[in-house]
Amino acid sequence: MNSDPPAPHPPLAYRDEAFLDSADARPLRILAEYLGPLRSFRRARICDTVVFFGSARLASGGHLGRFYDEARELARLLTLWAKDLARDRCRFAVCTGGGGGIMEAANRGAAEAGGTTIGLNIGLPHEQRPNAYITPGLSIEFRYFFMRKLWFAHLARALVVFPGGFGTMDELLEILTLAQTGKLARRIPILLYGREFWNEVVNFDALARHGMIDADDLQLFRYADDPATALSILQAELESATAEDMPAIAHSRTAPIPYD
Repeated sequence: MNSDPPAPHPPLAYRDEAFLDSADARPLRILAEYLGPLRSFRRARICDTVVFFGSARLASGGHLGRFYDEARELARLLTLWAKDLARDRCRFAVCTGGGGGIMEAANRGAAEAGGTTIGLNIGLPHEQRPNAYITPGLSIEFRYFFMRKLWFAHLARALVVFPGGFGTMDELLEILTLAQTGKLARRIPILLYGREFWNEVVNFDALARHGMIDADDLQLFRYADDPATALSILQAELESATAEDMPAIAHSRTAPIPYD
């Protein structure tokens, strides 16, 4: 009689960590970075967001430190205004990349106003840690930059871009391209905060002068230099934005394909 113990059952594929971390499971990881955040936003009754971009290197009292303080104040004022719009859901939740600097400032201001605030963090070789002001359950870690960008774009009703470096430029130009090409079915107002900084580091007028963009493309964004002005612009842009099903994901536009 064989008294050997039975062989252990192999793990189910969706519980096999070695498989899930393999190249073969990359499509599953990508899908999870869509479905996981979607579940979190639905549970938190998030309708839509106002996205704050800006440098992770700025700190209150440091070089360009006023932008930290002003991002914090703008997020606080915006959240107080948004809280009065809908009691049964979350409108215009402040959303950031989840790290330090301007991201921390915006999450902090929204939290100080008693609002729901989102952090879409990204795993990097030099680890970016989530800041302490993100609403529990809404600090989301991404492996893939493009899935993180999808969630920035598809929930956004407006974008506020503070001074920043490569990452900020990348995120700004991504949304400007979507706006220029009309790829998203709804308009996303873009607010560049700190006119002097932006006019120094990006010569948008030169792009138009050389024919690289249309002159009308310069109307895709506006400038603000203080929280009160920025809030006024955002309120004017957002007042007509109706709440949709939660979360209110913008539909992507696809041009008709001509067939012979």
